[in-house]
Amino acid sequence: MLSSIVDYGFLVYSIPDTYEFVTHSTLTIWEIDGKRAILKGEVFFAGDIRLRVLEAINLRKEVIEEYGYEVYRETEKLYWYDSWSHPDDPTLAATHPHHKHIPPDIKHNRIPAPELSFTKPNLPFLIEEVVELLRAEESP
Repeated sequence: MLSSIVDYGFLVYSIPDTYEFVTHSTLTIWEIDGKRAILKGEVFFAGDIRLRVLEAINLRKEVIEEYGYEVYRETEKLYWYDSWSHPDDPTLAATHPHHKHIPPDIKHNRIPAPELSFTKPNLPFLIEEVVELLRAEESP
């Protein structure tokens, strides 16, 4: 799927029709030079939650080279994922460099993120994570 902007675009542009709680999306994917693509924008959910996405994709190698995913409720950043390396943190070694920043002290409090990958789309997991949060908030 990461080798074709058309295939990945199909996944990206079908998000509002595929996932519960998604109200709309501004995600856009564009090819840079025949070898690389950028995915950028936001997925909006009920409950004033939004997922901000930025990916740099190497179509030739079929990998996500870099990413940043941030989840907000209104203006409050709830958590984020990034692929920045933290080799000095042994607690992240198992999923290096994939990790999640969480409260408290969201900038420095990181946990492993085994669900993320450079070789497959991360969007389904990220969206389902928000959907599960919203389902939990709906439950009495």
